[in-house]
Amino acid sequence: MYVNGIGFRAIERLTGVNHNTVINWVREVALKLPDVPEHSEIPEVAQVDELETFVGKKKQNLDMDGSE
Repeated sequence: MYVNGIGFRAIERLTGVNHNTVINWVREVALKLPDVPEHSEIPEVAQVDELETFVGKKKQNLDMDGSE
């Protein structure tokens, strides 16, 4: 459940198991996992998403009568 994105307290509500117990279970399993993958490969296909942002001044006229 945790790996699928469900939070600890949500798991507690769904299972009736205290969230601290769930956290301890996740920690125990994490300690058994290898530090690095067994092998590394360069993938043949990759997906890249773009994020375009604008940083700059936004000119804003705050005068009520329209004069600057």
